[in-house]
Amino acid sequence: MGGSARNPGVLQGDQASDQSPYQRLSRRMLDISGDRGVLKDVIREGAGELVTPDASVLVKYSGYLEHMDKPFDSNCFRKTPRLMKLGEDITLWGMELGLLSMRRGELARFLFKPTYAYGTLGCPPLIPPNTTVLFEIELLDFLDSAESDKFCALSAEQQDQFPLHKVLKVAATEREFGNYLFRQNRFYDAKVRYKRALLLLHRRSAPPEEQHLVEAAKLLVLLNLSFTYLKLERPTTALRYGEQALSIDQKNAKALFRCGQACLLMTEYQKARDFLVQAQKEQPFNHDINNELKKLASSYRDYTDKEKEMCHRMFAPDDNGSAVGEN
Repeated sequence: MGGSARNPGVLQGDQASDQSPYQRLSRRMLDISGDRGVLKDVIREGAGELVTPDASVLVKYSGYLEHMDKPFDSNCFRKTPRLMKLGEDITLWGMELGLLSMRRGELARFLFKPTYAYGTLGCPPLIPPNTTVLFEIELLDFLDSAESDKFCALSAEQQDQFPLHKVLKVAATEREFGNYLFRQNRFYDAKVRYKRALLLLHRRSAPPEEQHLVEAAKLLVLLNLSFTYLKLERPTTALRYGEQALSIDQKNAKALFRCGQACLLMTEYQKARDFLVQAQKEQPFNHDINNELKKLASSYRDYTDKEKEMCHRMFAPDDNGSAVGEN
């Protein structure tokens, strides 16, 4: 996550001071708690809005004790960190306050006094009592689910009272949650989020001049649903969502590709070829589309070879010299 191999709180060149490394580090850190209980030093600036309360965050972190080179806690070994909800999954008060001061892409260093970390008891055997700890935190992304959850709990009549941009924002948040779950290979959970987004968009009527915004949002969700059902090995449903996407954009290469994949899994080879050839016309140099066409050709050859073998066995002469199936 960008942290040094050694404890990032131990600074060289300050050895003559009587103060401890964390005390020296704290002199140039920003007080974000108001009582110097949580101090912050930005290593790399982020962008966009600050993390919102009740958001779910995607972070990489490493926690250090003073005078120790290796972290006592870290999630940097994970390929994809777990999405954590503020107020539920974050157990350190200091970390929650720190995250609320961060923006997407930001990398920062924090010192948490015992009150904001592990308290007077510590966390034996790793954390001694009354210990100040240092955390390096990188905010990869965050999703504000509180607004979305509250909105989805309303009745359709109540939702209709809100402006269109609110519905689109909530639908986008649901889709982003689905995308995160999809990347975690949690396809069933991803499907649930995508369907929530699609339901919101289907319910909403918009004036003609704004309908294109709803259709564009629907298209993204339908493509996600088609891909998710392919992962769930339900090609018939994947095809249905792919065809709905094509009803919005009949030349959408991704929708054509998904439909072709679904038909191939269903062994409907002619339909698969029709979809994939159309997709190739839209994106002639798309590696995935061209590979799927090769896969289709190979599958079709295997299929016809088996058909020929079956016919040969059906009509091959038996031991008595007559063909099987002959009257």
